[in-house]
Amino acid sequence: MADDTTNQTPDTCSHNCGSCSASCGERTAPSKLAPNSVSSFKKVIGVVSGKGGVGKTSVTCLLASELMRAGKKVGIMDADVTGPSIPKAFGARGPLCADQNSMNPGIGAEGVEIISTNLLLPQDDMPVAWRGPVVTGILTQFFNQVNWGDLDYLLIDMPPGTSDTLLTVFQQMPLDGIVTVSAPQELVGMIVGKAVNLAQEMGVSVLGLVENMAYFECDECHKRHFIFGEPQGEEVAKKYNIPAYATLPMDPAVAALVDAGNIPAYDVKGALKPIIDALEALPEHVEGDAAAE
Repeated sequence: MADDTTNQTPDTCSHNCGSCSASCGERTAPSKLAPNSVSSFKKVIGVVSGKGGVGKTSVTCLLASELMRAGKKVGIMDADVTGPSIPKAFGARGPLCADQNSMNPGIGAEGVEIISTNLLLPQDDMPVAWRGPVVTGILTQFFNQVNWGDLDYLLIDMPPGTSDTLLTVFQQMPLDGIVTVSAPQELVGMIVGKAVNLAQEMGVSVLGLVENMAYFECDECHKRHFIFGEPQGEEVAKKYNIPAYATLPMDPAVAALVDAGNIPAYDVKGALKPIIDALEALPEHVEGDAAAE
């Protein structure tokens, strides 16, 4: 997946200015990346959280599963480059094979397409310790050098916080918007607010808020217990003008299905419908959108 633009001239310019050191005066690269010639995305959605430990990746997996259940073709770009976990949840295995210019994504449960650093490693437990510029380059390749085919949705699972990765995705990728994930704690709500404010400052639409682990429901009496306190997500959504809000329970079945590589088998019982409806209401990309932005 090499992309050597270091020695380009105006005659050979690919307009991939981000990795080119030539002073050619031809810096007319599109402001947003575009997929390769065999790929297209109708909608590109980021899933973010301001803090780790709130179950953001689980929410990404459940959103993908619900969309596939509705007949959509879905891919997931695991942008948590140094802490990837998406492949495990869907039972996808690597290593993937690549040629000089592209690679095919991994295929997980229910046909979801996945690209993740864990699918590039010979062993799942090999550490990935890369600095920011390397991570940025990997993310670019994940987006435009993977043969995604024609997807209804590309979901981008972000690492927690407001790091280089978040800036790269917000600035370079044609996001239709983000879904943010929180847990029912005041501290978490405050930190999620940082990610929401950053998105709004950068012109990225915040489509919905999922408050994860909002309660535990007893199997016998069905009483809801608020382990981390009363849910606060609805107030957070109102504070930041986030149009869609949903809650998910704390459920050991999610962890069990992730371990089994079969997260699509989990039934959210319609809990994510407000978020899915918000995603479905978005207009679809048409060819050339990314280059025009």
